Amino acid sequence: MGDVKFAVERRAGKGKGAARKLRQRGLAPGVVYGGGRQATSIAFDIADLERLLATSHGGINTLIDLEGDSEASGRTVIAKELQREAVRGEIVHGDFYEINLTEKIHVSVPIHLEGSPAGVLLGGVLDQQLREAEMLCLPNAIPDDITADVSALELGDSLHIADLAVPAGVEMVTDETLTIATVIVPRGLKDGEGEPAEAEAEGEAAEGAEGGDDAGAEKSDDK
Repeated sequence: MGDVKFAVERRAGKGKGAARKLRQRGLAPGVVYGGGRQATSIAFDIADLERLLATSHGGINTLIDLEGDSEASGRTVIAKELQREAVRGEIVHGDFYEINLTEKIHVSVPIHLEGSPAGVLLGGVLDQQLREAEMLCLPNAIPDDITADVSALELGDSLHIADLAVPAGVEMVTDETLTIATVIVPRGLKDGEGEPAEAEAEGEAAEGAEGGDDAGAEKSDDK
């Protein structure tokens, strides 16, 4: 059984003309596949699906029980792929994958960075290069996200997939050598650069002061 219920309807027509008619009703075409069954064409309410995914704790990995007037009714699925319109970002097609609650599935889980890196306090910049991790797990054990603590990262340090702690029963698929985040050292900033520069400036000031005293002494002697 899934996390939420979602109504869909059967879709008879295909092609641009049929899709245009669906959009006029606020619907989008989709397909349900997997589970050892033949793919089933459906139509679904775009706003309802957006709202469901935005409010469910599982996000895109939410387990959905389909209902309504369709051969897909009664099947538990996840929204495997949502195609969006390039400009407005509206969903134009959805692929829904039927799952077996007793079999592991391949999912993408968001990576959430936590903490303030030590290197950032020294002038570095935190750059997150990887925002999702691919993993295998049972449908009812899909993590909402994976938390990565970056507070210990110094200037130039990186966090890798291998550094992540994943829940029991979850198998990481993403290459463990891939970099998740790095504390970048900005151009011109080097470890301890400020201190020598400061010391050098102080030295120059001291020399100037000494030179001034000597010059004053020479003028005094001339008089």
